Amino acid sequence: MKNAFLHGYLDEEVEKRHSPSFIHLSFSHHVCDLYGLKQAPRAWFQRFSTFLLSKGFVCSKVDSSMFVYHHHSTILVLLLYVDNMLLIGNNPSLISAFIAT
Repeated sequence: MKNAFLHGYLDEEVEKRHSPSFIHLSFSHHVCDLYGLKQAPRAWFQRFSTFLLSKGFVCSKVDSSMFVYHHHSTILVLLLYVDNMLLIGNNPSLISAFIAT
């Protein structure tokens, strides 16, 4: 999860020019592509929640960080806090299969 924020998609490009002390003569027109800074958590959360919704989870109306999967007697609950996740449920094989995806 340490690099989770690298896997979101931004709606706009964010770039920064190199510091003059770090410019290499062969690459003087290159820029650093910054990954969103303030936008990164939101972009990652959007991508992750879209993935969960595509797998049949529903976002809780009470807590936007809680996603619930309910199918027949199977229940999975995923809680997301910054870069920590808690996945609990009553079907260990489905939990293992979900983690493997």
